[in-house]
Amino acid sequence: MYNSAQFLQMYAGELRKTLLNLPWDAIGEAVDTLFAAWVKRKTVFIMGNGGSAATALHMAADLSKNTAVPGFPRLRAVSFNDNMALFSALGNDTSYDQVFREQVLTYVDAGDVVIAISASGNSPNVLNAVTAARELGATTIGFSGYYGGKLATLVDIPVVVQNHSIEQIEDVHMILEHMVTASVRQLVQQAVRQSV
Repeated sequence: MYNSAQFLQMYAGELRKTLLNLPWDAIGEAVDTLFAAWVKRKTVFIMGNGGSAATALHMAADLSKNTAVPGFPRLRAVSFNDNMALFSALGNDTSYDQVFREQVLTYVDAGDVVIAISASGNSPNVLNAVTAARELGATTIGFSGYYGGKLATLVDIPVVVQNHSIEQIEDVHMILEHMVTASVRQLVQQAVRQSV
């Protein structure tokens, strides 16, 4: 017979195991890349579908706001999921697999950072955008799950959450965005202290 308390404990235990086995070197490299974007005044662009879209929006907000130091330049972070008028126009007038690529072609410059979030690592619109971003000279970071999917083979920095539950992968992606933001904030604040 189904026992909800037992299931919840199992779910939490699986999350704990996943968190302990994250690819820490890749996550550290992602943090260093985002800090370098702040130093060089580059822009960070983030994208995803569904739950990953929500994480992309949250990450853009956190990187923009929570790393800010009054009186100093701020990290510019934007989600390609923000502008629904543009997003829906691109989906309607081209095709859904181009909604992120078209925005990459419009906004991304060499040296910018593009973060792609896809639990499966196989979302066609995300993969198309990453390919375009790399061709433009952006540094690409991928948050995926399962075994990484195609995304892990396309990006410069693959962060693969090795788990097979879509909910838990998305849980960890949200935790990752908070961890990464907090770490970037530490680096920015350290750099500011050293400059005054």
